[in-house]
This record gives sequence, C-alpha cells and structure tokens, in this order.
Amino acid sequence: MNVRLAETVPAVVGRFRLVRVLGEGAQATVWLAHDARLERDVAVKLMHRGAAGAETCDENGAGAVQWLHEARSVARLTHPHIVPVFEADVHDGRPYIVFEYVAGPTLAQFLRARESPLPAREAVAMMIGVLDAVAAAHAAGLVHRDLKPSNILVDADGRARVMDFGIAAHSANRSPGAPAAQRIVGTPGYISPEAARGAPAAPAMDIYAAGLVLAEMLSGSALIRERDPQRALDRAIDEDIALPDSMPIEVDDALRAIVLRAMARDATQRTATAAAMRDALQSWRLPSAAPAVAAGGTGTLDFLLRKMRHKSDFPALSDTVVRIQRIASSERESLANLSAEILKDVALTNKLLRLVNTAHYAQAGAGSISTVSRAVALIGFAGIRNMALGLVLLEHMKDKAHAHRLKAQFLRSQLAGVLAGRLCGRSRGGEEAFIGALLQNLGRLLTQFYFPEEADQVEKAIAADPARIGEESASIQVLGMSYEELGLGVAHSWGLPEALQRCMRAPRGEPPRHTLVHPGDRLRWIAAAANEIAATLLEAQPDEAEAKVDAVAQRFCSALGIPARQMLASAAEARGDLAQIAAAMGLCVQPGSAAHRLFAPRPDADPAAPHATPAAPAGPRPLAGRAISAEVDIALDPAADGSPSAAELMTAGLQEITNAMVESFRLNDVLRMVLETMLRALRLGRIVLCLRDPKTNILAGRLGLGAGADDVARHFHVELGNSADLFAAVFRRSADTLITDAFEPRIARRLPAWYLQQVNAPAFLLLPLALEGAPFAMIYADKALAGDFGLGEKELSLLRTLRNQAVMAFRQAR
Repeated sequence: MNVRLAETVPAVVGRFRLVRVLGEGAQATVWLAHDARLERDVAVKLMHRGAAGAETCDENGAGAVQWLHEARSVARLTHPHIVPVFEADVHDGRPYIVFEYVAGPTLAQFLRARESPLPAREAVAMMIGVLDAVAAAHAAGLVHRDLKPSNILVDADGRARVMDFGIAAHSANRSPGAPAAQRIVGTPGYISPEAARGAPAAPAMDIYAAGLVLAEMLSGSALIRERDPQRALDRAIDEDIALPDSMPIEVDDALRAIVLRAMARDATQRTATAAAMRDALQSWRLPSAAPAVAAGGTGTLDFLLRKMRHKSDFPALSDTVVRIQRIASSERESLANLSAEILKDVALTNKLLRLVNTAHYAQAGAGSISTVSRAVALIGFAGIRNMALGLVLLEHMKDKAHAHRLKAQFLRSQLAGVLAGRLCGRSRGGEEAFIGALLQNLGRLLTQFYFPEEADQVEKAIAADPARIGEESASIQVLGMSYEELGLGVAHSWGLPEALQRCMRAPRGEPPRHTLVHPGDRLRWIAAAANEIAATLLEAQPDEAEAKVDAVAQRFCSALGIPARQMLASAAEARGDLAQIAAAMGLCVQPGSAAHRLFAPRPDADPAAPHATPAAPAGPRPLAGRAISAEVDIALDPAADGSPSAAELMTAGLQEITNAMVESFRLNDVLRMVLETMLRALRLGRIVLCLRDPKTNILAGRLGLGAGADDVARHFHVELGNSADLFAAVFRRSADTLITDAFEPRIARRLPAWYLQQVNAPAFLLLPLALEGAPFAMIYADKALAGDFGLGEKELSLLRTLRNQAVMAFRQAR
C-alpha cells in the first residue's frame, strides 16, 4: 500500500498565489489560484511529490520533459468544450499545469446533487458537447484515456467542459521501460477493456468511456460500481455492460442502441469515431420532422442550414453570434473580452450604448453610460450579451423588401423577452428568461428573413383552417420541420448554452395547475406565457386585446405562482419598455400597423384610439441621437443622427472614469475605459497600453483594444536601452509624439524590425505615462490612413487629461 506523507504546500507556485483546494486525487491537487499579472483566477494542478511523472524530477525539473511536452500539446487545443491549458512548468521539482478556472461543479458533483437521472435530451445535449471536444482532440492526435464525470466540468451556462486531456493519461504511466501489462491508464469503472489490458492509447477508448458517462447521466448511477479496483478492471475485460432495466421511459430504443454500441466490449464494434457518435446523438435529439428533402439523404435541418449559409448575411450573423457566445470563459475574462468584441463593430457599439441609456436598463445613480466597459461592469455579462445578440439579429434583418413583417416579428420577440424578464422579478433567471423567450422565435424570424415565400405559405395554411392547423403543423407542412426545430438547430450550430436551448423549447399542453418549483421548468413556462401574451397583442384588435391578454394570464397564473393582475401589470410595463428599446435601436413603426399594437398607449391618448403613439423614452440622454418629439413615432433613425464629436466623447468618458474612480475600482477596468474612450473618440484602428518591466528594462504590450490589438500587444517589445529605436527615445524623453506619416524615410529607419514586419501602421500616436517624473508606461494608438488624426488643441488637451486619469488610477492602485 502506498502512503503519501503530508506535503508542505507553497503559498505561491510560479507567479500564481494558491487560494484554496478545489479537488485532490492520487496524483495531484487542484488549487484555485490568482494570477496577479493578468488579474484573473486560474486553476493550478500541482503534482504530488513521488507521483508518477513527478517522481524523477529534480529541483530544476529534469525528468519532466515528456510530461511538459504532453502539457504543451494539450495547450494547443482550442475548443469551447475543452478547459484550456494556459501554462505548464515545474516548481521546486514538482510539475504543475495552469488551467482556466471554471466556476462550476464537475459532472460527478452535478449528478450527485440531483439525486436523479438527467432528462434524456439534457443528457444527450451535454454529451454532444463532450464528444465535440473529444473529436477535436482526436483530430489533433490526442487521446484522453481518462474520460469520466469528475473530469467534466459544468459551467454556469450548463455547458460541459472537458479537462485533463492527455495529462491524466501521462501522469498514470510508469517509466518508459516498464512492461506493457503495467502501463494501465485510466480510472476503474470507466476504463475500456483494451486499456485494462494495457493496450496503447486509441480513440476507441474515449468512445467507450463516453458511452459509460452518458449511461450514467441517463440512469442516475454508474454502471460499474466496485470497491475493488481490480474487480472493476476484470468486469470491463470480461463482461458486456448492460443498461439498467429501470431507465426512464424517454430513453427509447434508438438512444439505447447508440449508448450500447459505444460500450461494445470489442473495440471494432464500437461507433467508429467520436464525431460519428456525436452526429448520431444529434440526429436523435433533433430528428427530421419530415423525409429528407435533398439528394443523398441529407436531413431537412441540414438542407435549410446549407441554404442559409449561401445567403450573404447568415455566415456573418453566425460568426458574430458565435464569437459573442464563445466569450463565456471565466467571469473576469468574459467582461473584458466581451467589451473588446463589441468594440470591433462601431455601429453595434453605438446602438448598444443608446440601449443601455434607456430607462429600462439604466442603473440608479450611474448617470449616462458612455463606454462599453462601464456598461458591462454595471449591467453584467449576461445582460450585455443578450443586448448584443438582439442587436446583431436586428442589424442583419432590417431594411429588406419585407422589412415591415420582420420588424413586427422582431418586436414581438423583444416584447416577449422583456416581459419574461419582468415575470422573473429579481431572481437570477431573469436574463435567461429574457433571451430564452426571445429565441423561442428564432426559427420564425430566420424563416421570415431567409425564406419569405415559405413564411407566406405557412401563414396562408394557418389562415385557411385556423381551427385545425396551427403554426407548428403548418411550418412542418411547408418546411419539413417546425419553426422551433429550425431555431434549435441553428442555436446548436451557434454553440448557445444548453440552458438557453432548453428554454427555447416551448412546453407542450396546458400549463400545470400546481405552482412549478423546478427552476428550469418554471423558466420555460414563463417564456411560453410571455410569448403567448406578445402574440396576442400583435394579432388581436386593440379593443379585444385586454380581455384576451387577461385570459392568457388566467391560464398561466397558477403554474407560475404569479397573480393574473400582476402579469397584466408586467405586460403593460413591458410594452412601455419596448417603446424605449425600439427608439434606441432606431426602429420606426407606423401608426396603424400590426406592430404598433405592441406598444403601450400614451398616457394622454384616447384609450379607445386604435393606434396610440408610444411615449418617448425617458432616462439619461444617449450620447448620439436627437430628442424624440411626441409627434414623431419612435423615429430615432441612426442614419439621420449626427455622430458625437471627439471632444464630446472624450468629455463623457472623462466624467464616467471620474465616477468609477470615486468607487472601489479595479485598475484594469479604469484602464480599459480610458483606452476605449480614446479608441472611439479618435476612431482609432487599435490602441495598446505598454508597461515597462523594471527587471529587464523592456517596454511590452499588456492591454489592447481594436481590430488586431491583441496581436500588436503581443509583438510590442521595446528594448529601452536602444537609442536608435524611436519608441525607446519617445519613452525616455516622456514626450507626447504624433507620427502622421510613418513611411517617411527619416521615421521608418528608426522603427524596429518587429514593428515594420508585424504592425507597420501609417500613422500613430505615443503618449508616455510618468509617475514622479519617471516614465513607466506608454499608450500606443494607430490609424489606417496617414495624416488622419486631425487633432485640435481641445482634443489634445482632453487626450492628455485622459492619459492623466490613467496615471492617477495607477497611483491610487499602488
């Protein structure tokens, strides 16, 4: 029996300060740690002394070469369902790996907390993400070999994140010369028969483990449960593992067949690849609602998605949605990365800030918000993400030939989202309810935009026999699948969280008569109620709308535990919110149109009037935009607005930064606000903050905004002792410098080779930062055209004031 003696644990490993233990195994302990340099929490896996892979390491790490090689191989894996490796090194003879910190339980903890099987669709959706990750690793030549519930994290969005790719497998190996029979890698209970015999790593091992993990999610307990590890290994080698007879009824024969094939004892009889198993599960989860409609057996969903990808807007729309959604890493990184992503799109930035400044979103005491960084900090990641997704959908779907119909459907979706959020009250599910209710309409919106003729046919089919044909059956009849299934298929291709996809699936039948307790079920019914109320307001004549909405509220009130009168009040408030949101988005709605029915009547309007004009939005005045008069129907047209001047943007940014610094602030947040204000005001290509390392006397890029700013920051490397280097000379003199033509020979020959090869902007601005007369940092900002800065004295003065705010933030943070 091996007994591991108590170890002295260092307070700091590398540059990472250990905070608390997250988990411990035979080979290593995983710590929550803090990276002070990048101001983020990380997970550090520190090998025990004497553990396999660490046992031959001396104080310099000799003997850990192979271990570190595997860690670096894993670090090259980039996938939304893989927990990324940031670094790998050796501390005091003990190898360690630095991972992204995912604030969530392992799948093992998640299943224990439920004490019951996962719903089949939820379990399958989670396993699809796991298999996506496994397929990506296999494509890179890596086999996990220790796939199990404790190596799968469940993040805040309910998304599965696989960790320990290749690392656990190597750490379990013996020395290279050990007999093959001793080279057994994996965990008893999840290890494949061939791995239990000591066979070399192969992708089929991960497929076997995936089958066992999926079976555990579906049944609620592990299939191989043995106290004796050798007994578990023997069962894997000798037995055909069967599924329990007591599996839930929703686990049908088709799903059982997929799981059993993955768990076949003979590796040659298993599903051929992780990708094939993923596709089989996806087909089970989103079956085609009608026979194939394209040659070669391609399903309806694949056919429609393929047609949409050939449209010019859909790939761009999808890319933006996917980028926004994939910035769902650790909370610290999400806020910064989301700001940077939004700032890449000037139109999206301006519209989002206008939306943030409506009374619906405005924070008490926050004043006017002029930077995305501040908006994200005040409203939070989920709120800004939801706004951005809504704006992106709108941006790609407006001003077309059938814009009026798209506008009506989009506003109906927005009203449903706002109402769902209000019905959740102050609960944590409000943001999820908002986006879930909005996206329940995604399939209808996409059909209206990309297949307008088919959308017309759906409406005509319903109108021909409304008593017998509803929207679901009509869309299946025309498209070969329902609007809901199309929306879910697109949501999956975008990588939207499983929790949102569950909320997008409207519950069937009448609302339960008892009050719902399970949060997930309640959210789905709230989204369904909000959508039914929004649809009623859009379709009913104004003199009938109130009674019809009241009837809907009466049907849902018991299930939601919300009195009908409160639901009616929330609907009225949501209609008022919608007018403000529409104005901020620049949506014009004509009085007398169906879409106009969605807005709350003006207080001074005749209640019986069929088309009352919505009230103008209240709250702080947006930076860009004109006042909305009572005579103009929410006509805030961005194209007609004058853009704010550089001086106006910098003045607003200075006020916001000053307000933030009065509060308890994080240095990086203030620095990001300073850079963002300069970026937007001067319409820069990119901007980078560089810091001097006193040990090496090198000025290096640390924080950047704008297109390609991360690459510029990574390459920015100025040796301050080099007198011939223009950047070094400007820094040492601490002199603000504007280069309007960097290609002029006298300037170009003083620019370093790395800059000419990697950046080479035609015009740039350098603003050194100094404390007590000594420069310690510098702001680099560039433009795409030579001579394009055009700064007057007022702009230069405001620019220097912004720079001084950054210096003050550094001083206060010391």
